[in-house]
Amino acid sequence: MRFGADYAMLIDGRLETGGASFAVLNPANEQVFAHAPDASEADLDRAVAAARAAFPGWAATPMEQRRDALRAMASALVANKDDMLRLLTREQGKPHADAEGEVLGAAHWLDGAAQLDLPLIVNEDSDVRYSETRRVPIGVVGAIAPWNYPLLLAMFKVGPALLAGNTMVLKPSPFTPLTTLKFGELVKGILPPGVLNIISGGDNLGPWMTSHPGIDKISFTGSTATGKRVMQSASDTLKRVTLELGGNDPAIVMPDVDPEAIAQEIFWAAFGNSGQICIASKRVYVHADIYDRLRDAIVAYAQTIKLGDGAEQGTQLGPINNRPQYRRVLDLIRDAKAKGYRFLTGGEPHDGMGYFVPVTILDNPPEDSRIVQEEQFGPIMPLIKFASIDEVIARANASDYGLGASIWCADEDEAYAIARRIDSGIVWINETRHMSPLVPFGGHKLSGMGVEGGEHGLLEYTNAQTITRKRPKAV
Repeated sequence: MRFGADYAMLIDGRLETGGASFAVLNPANEQVFAHAPDASEADLDRAVAAARAAFPGWAATPMEQRRDALRAMASALVANKDDMLRLLTREQGKPHADAEGEVLGAAHWLDGAAQLDLPLIVNEDSDVRYSETRRVPIGVVGAIAPWNYPLLLAMFKVGPALLAGNTMVLKPSPFTPLTTLKFGELVKGILPPGVLNIISGGDNLGPWMTSHPGIDKISFTGSTATGKRVMQSASDTLKRVTLELGGNDPAIVMPDVDPEAIAQEIFWAAFGNSGQICIASKRVYVHADIYDRLRDAIVAYAQTIKLGDGAEQGTQLGPINNRPQYRRVLDLIRDAKAKGYRFLTGGEPHDGMGYFVPVTILDNPPEDSRIVQEEQFGPIMPLIKFASIDEVIARANASDYGLGASIWCADEDEAYAIARRIDSGIVWINETRHMSPLVPFGGHKLSGMGVEGGEHGLLEYTNAQTITRKRPKAV
């Protein structure tokens, strides 16, 4: 058994490899290429203690200095972009161009968070009393990031949490720990010791964090099933929680659009990052009048896409990140084949090493099929025919999820009217997946609790405190 780690955790301003390690695979070839520290409970305790000790000083640090720290971390990412993107491709699988977008997006998110501010509300200012409500940091935040966008989605949490005056213990996914650990190495001299601690580990580390009495809030991004367990565990100590969970996002394509003009956009709405995006278009409802034309245009474009190792020139789609998710995607394909659904592309497993799934498009499967009702989180897109607005809105809303949706319509007023009837946290019109650190984003129903981004997301990392002063009576 190997115990040495090639990367180090950041605990109390020091880089530590810990006492054990675990292997990290390249999903394009299933080969081990590095080892990450496997944190023990004692490592977690030390990280939490460091964050707790650093909290009073960081909370008292002027906001402008905290902004400067976020901007300095963003600059460190940009300065080390080339090394970071290559490492990200090796552990996550996405093509270099997409990995570069994620690294720069993470920097953008830190810069964007630095623009936010905490509100001060004056409730009363009279001869009798003065009352104000301000926002104060919660304390120690435990952040748990996923494997599909490991660096970017970690920064969704790091930026606002630190800006608000909290300290943090950040845990990346065991499938993609390295880029986040490297980020800790890059920024350890920017922040006071203990303000940001980054630890990696296996399946036990997340539950240790959610139940740890020294952590005041959990911010989690991942599956709905795991989010339920996070919430249950956090309830023992009444931790605050932000949960960004799964989605089964509908796209509604109205008959007044030009099918050939939007085919590529619809394709990438579903297949970006090989479908491993919580806000990917996972159910594409197309009006019957243009169904055949849009179907044919998407299939024709799909046949031009290069699937392969993200490190290879020209690759547009990489592998599924990990074996459990790979098996789940293949199970959905097997189910669709067993039910006799029509495949327009794909449907056959990859022959060789790596977690590759060909672009798979299904032709009008039934509404109650697994591929329509479940979140596939992989490169499978069902195209579904509809006839009327009321019908498609009812079908779009008939889901336990409510994360995102998109409306494709030449008549913007009609699109807006439809968007207002969709039960999801965000609805795009004639685009998808536009995100900003200045705009709140969160899910309805089983897609989560709380929001990330914008002032609303910043407030998630604070408590309200009201201070009331009684005025002296006039003599």
